[in-house]
Amino acid sequence: MKILVVDDEAPIRELIRYNLDKEGYTAVTAESGIEALRLVRSEHPGLVILDLMLPDMSGLDVCRVLKNDTKTSDIAIVMVTAKTEDTDIVAGLELGADDYVTKPFSPKVLVARIRSVLRRAESAGKTSSDLSDEIIVRNVRINPLKHEVVAAGAAVDFSATEFAILEFLARHPGQVFSRQQIINAIKGESYPVTERAIDVQILGIRRKLDTAGTEDMIETIRGVGYRMCENEKDTE
Repeated sequence: MKILVVDDEAPIRELIRYNLDKEGYTAVTAESGIEALRLVRSEHPGLVILDLMLPDMSGLDVCRVLKNDTKTSDIAIVMVTAKTEDTDIVAGLELGADDYVTKPFSPKVLVARIRSVLRRAESAGKTSSDLSDEIIVRNVRINPLKHEVVAAGAAVDFSATEFAILEFLARHPGQVFSRQQIINAIKGESYPVTERAIDVQILGIRRKLDTAGTEDMIETIRGVGYRMCENEKDTE
């Protein structure tokens, strides 16, 4: 497995490279966003370890470019950053990043996170054939393999995390899930993200569905969590 390490600090790049080499991974490094984008296209890594603070463009912008390109959108991304504010973490997850580690970090923890992300990606690949059928709830059609959503006849674009939440709720219409249950379902147990991040993602999903003319698809159950409404009368 080839992994791209993107960080403008040489000691951190070498520390990560050393530990990845010990674990049997092949590490490729970049010190800027532009270099990272070039290496992604030439080296085809299976995962990118991405610092948010880069000299030429932010790591969030690099993440946005990769996730908006169909040729690179499936590449897993683990953010490594000194920023610990929820807004930075949520922004990265909204763009489709798979996990994050804050500086200073333990190399063992970083390797464990990488393994977890790769296991989830492998598991998703193995089960994709079982999830190939379209999911239809009211006038929303979800195609998991194509990562496509059509609401009220209009195509709607969702980030990777938004799509995962929408797909999960749509597979269990009418069932109520807590925020933690949603996190566990789409990211795995013990995933380090605040429940508020789920509220932000749900808000984004609702806005996009409302704009497409499909309102009240996801209902908030006060004190519990969220559910996908099977029909319009569920929200009355």
